[in-house]
Amino acid sequence: MTSVAMQTIESISTEFHLSQEAIIQESLKVFLEKKLREIKVEIFKIYGKYRVTSVEALEACFENGSLEEKDALDDYHKLDHLEFKRDEINKFLKELQ
Repeated sequence: MTSVAMQTIESISTEFHLSQEAIIQESLKVFLEKKLREIKVEIFKIYGKYRVTSVEALEACFENGSLEEKDALDDYHKLDHLEFKRDEINKFLKELQ
């Protein structure tokens, strides 16, 4: 961690009578929640575009022929990655509680 970051954490710790650990933990939680909201927005954009509720549902559209794979393959890969990142962030958030 940079010295500026450490100095800021120390100052906040002193000013608000909090442990450095509590400040770091709360900061991580806020950061992860922000990232999670950003990812969810991107996921819901893709869900709405194809009227699906998961990457599996999008894949089912390819399989049943209601959607051409060539038309949505990039979004399929992006959605798969976003759902993975969402799940990873949720795991981290659970660890912080």
